Amino acid sequence: MNRIESFTSFTQMFERGQAQGDVITRVEIPLIQRDYAQGRGGERVEEIRQNFLHVLHGAVATPDAEPVGLDFVYGELDSEGILYPLDGQQRLTTLFLLHWYLASRSGNLNIDAGWTHFSYETRPSARRFCQRLIRATPPLTVDHLAAWVQEQPWYLFVWRHDPTISSMLVMIDAIHKQFSGVDAAAAWCRLTDTARPAIGFHLLPLPDMGSAEDLYVKMNSRGKPLTEFENFKARLEKTIEWSPRATEFADKIDKEWLDVLWMLRGDDNTVDDAFLRYFEFLIEVCEWRDDALCSGIGSSIITRATRVLDGENPRAPEHLDFLFTALDIWVNRDVAGTFEEFFGQSGLPLFFRAGTRSKSNLFESCCRSYGEVIGSNRRTFTLGQTLLLLAVITHLSEETVDFEARVRTLRNLIEGSQSEIRADRMPRLVADAVALITKGTLPEPGSTFAAAQISDEEDKRIFLSALKDEERDDAVAILHRLEDNTLLKGTTSAFYLDSPNGLAMRVEAFSAIMTTPELWPNFTATLLTFGDYQWPSGRAGKLDDSDRFQFGTGDKQAEDAWRQVLVGRDRTDIANTADALCACLDAVAASSEPLEKTLSDLSTAWLSKQETNNTFDWRYYFVKYPAMRLGTSGLYYAEKRQMGFGLTNLPRGKSQRNAYHFDPYLSSIHYAAGEPEGVESLALFSGYESNPRWLRLTRSQVGLRSIPEGFQIDRPAEEECDKRFTASVASLGISITDVDDPQYIFRIPKTTDDASGPDAIDRIVVGAKLLNNLLAAGF
Repeated sequence: MNRIESFTSFTQMFERGQAQGDVITRVEIPLIQRDYAQGRGGERVEEIRQNFLHVLHGAVATPDAEPVGLDFVYGELDSEGILYPLDGQQRLTTLFLLHWYLASRSGNLNIDAGWTHFSYETRPSARRFCQRLIRATPPLTVDHLAAWVQEQPWYLFVWRHDPTISSMLVMIDAIHKQFSGVDAAAAWCRLTDTARPAIGFHLLPLPDMGSAEDLYVKMNSRGKPLTEFENFKARLEKTIEWSPRATEFADKIDKEWLDVLWMLRGDDNTVDDAFLRYFEFLIEVCEWRDDALCSGIGSSIITRATRVLDGENPRAPEHLDFLFTALDIWVNRDVAGTFEEFFGQSGLPLFFRAGTRSKSNLFESCCRSYGEVIGSNRRTFTLGQTLLLLAVITHLSEETVDFEARVRTLRNLIEGSQSEIRADRMPRLVADAVALITKGTLPEPGSTFAAAQISDEEDKRIFLSALKDEERDDAVAILHRLEDNTLLKGTTSAFYLDSPNGLAMRVEAFSAIMTTPELWPNFTATLLTFGDYQWPSGRAGKLDDSDRFQFGTGDKQAEDAWRQVLVGRDRTDIANTADALCACLDAVAASSEPLEKTLSDLSTAWLSKQETNNTFDWRYYFVKYPAMRLGTSGLYYAEKRQMGFGLTNLPRGKSQRNAYHFDPYLSSIHYAAGEPEGVESLALFSGYESNPRWLRLTRSQVGLRSIPEGFQIDRPAEEECDKRFTASVASLGISITDVDDPQYIFRIPKTTDDASGPDAIDRIVVGAKLLNNLLAAGF
């Protein structure tokens, strides 16, 4: 008998010459099993039912579709070939109903076929229902199949109280809805294909178990059946019987390991859930470490544990040793105290999202929430936490050296690789994390942690290694302070690693500014006076060839904008940001004035220089006018992929270019004019950055918009109004071109011949005067 690789179909397992492994003469759902549940009501069950049938439909209705595997089916096989399923009841029942449906519709329903020998022993009524159903052939024109079944003379009225029959009827209608449009004959052929069946599973008969109840219903002193965990434990003990450590496992799980988890007991004074979650963590780590396996998320924990620990898996001894180690290390240890030492108030700060339970005690968090998901399949106990918990286990079990520094590096790599840490990458991430903790080696860039963060960690090591011994301790403390900043979360690539003293002054200035959000509006302006610090986050990723630009923000609620600017790039790509940031911080550190005055003085001095040179570029307007920075997301889209005079500025929480947005120039003109009435709302525009955005006067609908040359004017059509309009514009002394066009150009003098280059006068001042002139003229 092939114990575990017996991949078979529902029909094959009943037929000699075709069965992959033992031949089944009959399937009987034993009394110890629950009722059929896949047909129950409730939104969650309905979703599971629909998703399952959708998968089955794709397998049988699509030619050349990949076969669908339904994991393992376990059960006791007696000497007469009767299979009593212990795991797989729900899937087998659904397959039985699907076979009946397609067989009856394709003319292949034969009560002597082996697959019809399927029965429920949970109640006599359910057994009788299965027997009668396989003799029933509904007309092809029936719309409501369950109703037709209930109208048959053999259907007993009292069956309406049987939950298994009720669930089967719901599933029958669901199958009919999903499969009524398929070619039943072709689908039946694919379903029963002996060479390549559309749907199959691994059949694992378990002989010589005595009574199934010995495994499934070990009775406690009050005669109650096993809990889910006790059932898992019993099956796991059976799975690892090949190992000399099987007896040790059974002993420890009821003694030493139970004592470890007792602190996590629930209101029912059991630790079952905690055990199951920790075991799931251990099993998944083994799956990631075993090239022959893949993560079994979605399968039952016992199915996954069997794949990992079954004696036929060559790496099962290694996995079992890891399981023992990962539990033994907590015996007689102050678990909470251990994690407090590593990650508590005086240890390494962890930056996991707010609300994570027992944030520093990763063992407790794992036992309380591993395997839970929130939102769109987001893990409650994150993959990053998983790597850190594995790091602690590795350190404690192997007594690694320099753990404080190595786990800090791992923390930094995790925080700097949020987009890279995905379930499909975990095999490589696990291997690299363990190598870092045991050997101190950094990962090689590739399908692992973010290359930019790996580069940053290497840069830090080079910086520290070049220092003298007496300097190194102080430099390490400074680096740690920088890494632990809640905006940077381990990344230092925006800072020069040139000298301990220089770094110390910049860290002090940066910390003072970033821990005072009231300074951020000024800082966003002052920082820009030192250079183009913004991150070109669009498709090109270069300042002169990008369509989206991320700046810092003055809004504490949108502080992630600063993280977008300061992390995620290596020192080559972030050079512009680093140059501006470090020069600004050096200037701040050199000042003896209060921070607010220092930032203001730096901005004022730069603006004065620009005004003296009559150079008014987009940076000038950003620094001088707070309304240019009105959208607190710090995110801008630029026409023609160049920061200039055609920009959209997104509010907090928005990131898409077609989202509602501000026009920073029009907003600034309106503010500079004193926010006069008679102007249509400038709060939010819509569309792309290339779409025209007009500041319109409510009464006349006269409009103006910012363009590189100056302003485009949408003037009134009436001749009399146009005379007043021309006089209002002419009073500003600015040349007008294309005067015969209803939308003509109001040109702003330039410092060069480039129409897109810097202005020679302040366009915001001119625009504000123009707006007030038009309103004063009655427009």
